[in-house]
Amino acid sequence: MLQQVYPSARHDYCYELNKDFHFAAAHYVPAEEAGSCSMLHGHTYYANVTVAGDELDATGFLVNFSVIKKLIHDRFDHTLLNNDTDSFDEHNSERFPTTEVVARTIAELVQRYLDGTPNKPSCVQVFLRETPTSYCVYRPKRTGKAGGHE
Repeated sequence: MLQQVYPSARHDYCYELNKDFHFAAAHYVPAEEAGSCSMLHGHTYYANVTVAGDELDATGFLVNFSVIKKLIHDRFDHTLLNNDTDSFDEHNSERFPTTEVVARTIAELVQRYLDGTPNKPSCVQVFLRETPTSYCVYRPKRTGKAGGHE
């Protein structure tokens, strides 16, 4: 993956970790208004996941880089996203596999893992590039949690 500068997520945590990876997947947006995107097609998605926190784990990591890649790459690479009915739903536009929803889903999957770790860092941003000219940035809403993020 080429080195790239990503938009910065605002947070008050001491540590910030960023993991770049890519995955190839097909999808379609099940809505007539989506135009050509309603037809089955594929992308090589490029993702950057930002995790932040104040405490390191017993190995001195905020989170192991390989865990983040494995959570997403192993799940989505060389798949038809629409078939992942745990993540996407063809009857609910809030869960169509659009770039926005895929980015949010990546954040949710990573956060679910992080919530089970002793140091409990936060996924503060997902940058997801679908094409060379199109990308989405997803940032979970801030809450009153320590560090100021969901």
